[in-house]
Amino acid sequence: MPFHSYARMSTDLQNPLSVDDQQRLCRERCEREGWKLVGMHEDRAKSGTDKFRPGYQRLLTAIRNGECDAVIIESIDRIARDPEHLAQFYKIVVFAGVKVFSLSEGWASEMHFGLGGVMSSLFLKQLSEKTHRGLRGRIEAGKSGGGLTFGYHVVRTPRPDGTFEVGGRRVNDAEAAIVRRIFEMYASGTPPRKIALALNVEAVLSPRKNGWGPSTINGNAERGVGIINNRLYVGKMVWNKLKYMKDPETGKRRSRLNDDREVIEKDVPELRIVTDELWARAKARQQQVSFTVSGIAKKPWDRRRPRYLLSGLTRCGCCGGGYAMISQAHMGCATARNKGLCTNHRAIGREAVEATILNALKTQLMTPVLFKEFCDEFIREVNAARQGASADRAAAEAELGKIKRRLRQIVDAIADGVSARTLKDELAALEQREDVLNAKLAAAPEQKVLFNPNMAEAYRKRVTALHTAIAAPEGDLEAFEAIRSLIEKVVVTPVDGKLTIDLYGQIAAILRLSAGKKDGDVLGPVSEQLVMVAGAGFDRDLKCVC
Repeated sequence: MPFHSYARMSTDLQNPLSVDDQQRLCRERCEREGWKLVGMHEDRAKSGTDKFRPGYQRLLTAIRNGECDAVIIESIDRIARDPEHLAQFYKIVVFAGVKVFSLSEGWASEMHFGLGGVMSSLFLKQLSEKTHRGLRGRIEAGKSGGGLTFGYHVVRTPRPDGTFEVGGRRVNDAEAAIVRRIFEMYASGTPPRKIALALNVEAVLSPRKNGWGPSTINGNAERGVGIINNRLYVGKMVWNKLKYMKDPETGKRRSRLNDDREVIEKDVPELRIVTDELWARAKARQQQVSFTVSGIAKKPWDRRRPRYLLSGLTRCGCCGGGYAMISQAHMGCATARNKGLCTNHRAIGREAVEATILNALKTQLMTPVLFKEFCDEFIREVNAARQGASADRAAAEAELGKIKRRLRQIVDAIADGVSARTLKDELAALEQREDVLNAKLAAAPEQKVLFNPNMAEAYRKRVTALHTAIAAPEGDLEAFEAIRSLIEKVVVTPVDGKLTIDLYGQIAAILRLSAGKKDGDVLGPVSEQLVMVAGAGFDRDLKCVC
C-alpha cells in the first residue's frame, strides 16, 4: 500500500526542525509497519487555516491522481485547523478511496475529522483570546502591544530569571527629529508628496527602508495610520483600534475598525515627540485639505471604478512604478513625481495613447479578408496539433489506469494466498510498462484548450462598438471593462529623447494577428508585446510601428 506523508509547522518562530521531526516519525512508523512511503509533502511557516499552502495542494493533487492509497500524518490538525477545510479534505480522500493514518489518533474516520475540526477551531479561538488578553495587560503597563513605530528604539529589560520583559520603547532622537520636521512641513502647508520628495532627495531613511511616499506621511486619519495620524507622537498609546480577519475566499487578512468602546488609550508622556500645539496645527491643516473630513467625499463608484481606460495599467519602464495623472491631460511616472527616486520625468498624453490603441483595434480588426484568412488557417493548424497531442495523452493515461488496477489485483491476490511465483513475470512486465508511461506523461506537454473556430468573428464583433462606446459622454461600462480585460500592461520608457510604449496582453496579440504576421511568436501564448514609439508632438502624431 503506497503512502504519502504530510507535515506542517505554523510560523517561522517555531523550531524549524519540527517539520523534519514529523516526517521522521511518519517514516519510522511506515518502516515498522512495512508500509511503502513513496511521497513526502510539507509546509513550513504556514498556518493551518490557510488552504492554499503549496505542500498541502501538492498532497491533494497526488490524492486526486491516484498516486497513493493512504496518507500518514502526525495528527489531524496538521492537515488543517478549520472545520470547513477538514471536512473538504475528508470528502476528497473518501471520493479517491484514500485512507488517512494519524500517529496520534490511528486510522482516522469521519468522527476524527469532525471532532478534530471543532477542537482545532476552539483551540485557535482560545489562543487568540489569550494573546489578546496578554497584549491588553502589556498596554495597561504602558508597554507596546505591536510592532516598532518609526521614531523609537526597542527596550528589553532583563528579569531575575534570565528572561526579558518585552514591549518597552524609548525615543530615537535621530528619527524623532525627522518626525518633527514632517509635522512642521505639513502644518505649514507642504503637501505629503513634496515632503516625501524632499526626504528622498536627502536620502533620509524611511520606516520600511524603501523610500518615502505620500501615503507613509498622510496615511488614513480614521484608522490612525500614517506619520501625521499616529497619536503615540503626542504621548498617547492607542491600541485595539483595528481587528483583523481572514477573507474565507482568498485567505488574505483584512482589517476592520473596532467599536470606539473597545479602543484602549494610555498616557505615555515619556514617549512624546510632538507638542500639542504642533499636533493641533497639523490636524487643522489635514481637515482643511481632506475630502472626507470636509464633506466633499467622492461617490463610491468614483473611488472604485477606473476613471480612464489605462488607469492602473500604465507602468514606467525605468523603475516599474505606476504612471499617474499629473495634469488634466497628461500622465507621468508617480515614483519620479512623488518620491524623486526615478529619472523618468517625461509626460505622455493620456488621450493620445488611448486613441492609438482603440484606432488600431477598430481599423485593423475591420480588415476582413486578410484577418479572417489568417485566423482560419491558424486555428485549423493549432487545433489539429493539440487534438493529436490530447489523444495520445488520453490513451497513455487510460492504459496507465488499467495497469494500476491490475497491479492492485495482483497484490490482493498475493495477500489472499496465491503464490507470488505464478504472478512474478506479469508483475515485472506491468511495472516496467508503468515506468514507461509515467515517463512519457511527465515529458508530454499539458493539454491545451482548443481555439474556438469563430474566434476571428467573435473578436471582430467584440471590438466593433468599443471605440464609440468608450468615447461617449456617459461611457459604456461593459465595453470599458472589455477593452481593459485585453490589456495586461502598458510600459512607457524614454529612449533617445522619445517615449517608447510597449503594449502587453491579448490586445497586442490581436493587432499582430490582424496585421497578418505569421511569425513563430504568434503560436505562443496569447499574450504578446506590441511596440510603439512617440517623439515630439506625441499628443498629435503618435503612430504604431509594429
